[in-house]
Amino acid sequence: MMTWASAGARMAESFPGFLGAGWVRGGAGSREWHMLYRFADEDSLAGWEGSAQRRWWLSGAPGTVREAQTERRTGIEGWFDAAHGSVVGPAPKGAPARWRQMLVIFSVFLPLSLLVNATLGVVLAPLVPLVVRVALVTTLMTPVMTYLALPWATRKLQWFLDGERAPWRRSR
Repeated sequence: MMTWASAGARMAESFPGFLGAGWVRGGAGSREWHMLYRFADEDSLAGWEGSAQRRWWLSGAPGTVREAQTERRTGIEGWFDAAHGSVVGPAPKGAPARWRQMLVIFSVFLPLSLLVNATLGVVLAPLVPLVVRVALVTTLMTPVMTYLALPWATRKLQWFLDGERAPWRRSR
């Protein structure tokens, strides 16, 4: 089975835009496995999914392998989700352009980083070495960014991420 799975991943590697592949077990002791693969964009993914090579590969293990469902994840939001209990629906629209994602993250990270380093960093500077200070600031900033700042900024700047006009510039 692993030979068959590896052959599929190697086959996908030959397609433009391929970024990586892997296999995830359905749960401890489960006989169910899920193939995960990443492509640079929707067109590259469609090229792989619609290819004769992929159809041929999937047909190579009848009775053992079946395509049960497809779930598409885009952007950073899907990176750390649990593999179980997710709702599968229609494919979301493509991920925002990476430069747009970068600008949103930067616009939140820079002011928060300056604030935390200007306050906590200054207090800790005479007390602990730089490595410990950076570790403490990072430990504080990671959950703040993940659970508060980035979700808030994503909601507020969704129009920008989607490439739409600013709400105050839309005609009524």
